Amino acid sequence: MAYLSWSDDLNTGIAVIDGQHRRIVDMINELYAAQQQGAREGVGQVIEELVDYTSSHFAFEEAMLEESGYVFTKAHKRVHELFIRRVEDYRARFRQGEDVGDELRSLLGRWLFGHIRNDDQNYVAAVTENLRRLAADKSEDGWLNRAKRRFFRAA
Repeated sequence: MAYLSWSDDLNTGIAVIDGQHRRIVDMINELYAAQQQGAREGVGQVIEELVDYTSSHFAFEEAMLEESGYVFTKAHKRVHELFIRRVEDYRARFRQGEDVGDELRSLLGRWLFGHIRNDDQNYVAAVTENLRRLAADKSEDGWLNRAKRRFFRAA
């Protein structure tokens, strides 16, 4: 049984971002599964992957916002920075032996869904048209393909 379930109101309509958000939800569910199995090592691995992937997602999203000229890019980036700092604190506490799984999972779910429904929805209109233009360039050197390779090594 999954801890979090995706719902249609979480879709931004930007496929690349929605896919990344779904991956983060999957990772939160993997954290829950590792906790249910009592696998501290598995919990640690998921925490590391979550921090890494979320940082990559934020960097990709911020580059996309900058490319589109979104007016509130700086504020959006600041929200990301504060969140990463909070998650880094949880990771440090975990590394020191503290059981932070429940707390972290709760924070991740609440924050992610709230962030998508509010902060991310605010940029959709500004970004959609620019992304249509960028996505039309299917070449390996197109912005979208370059950005995916830059922020998600295997993409």
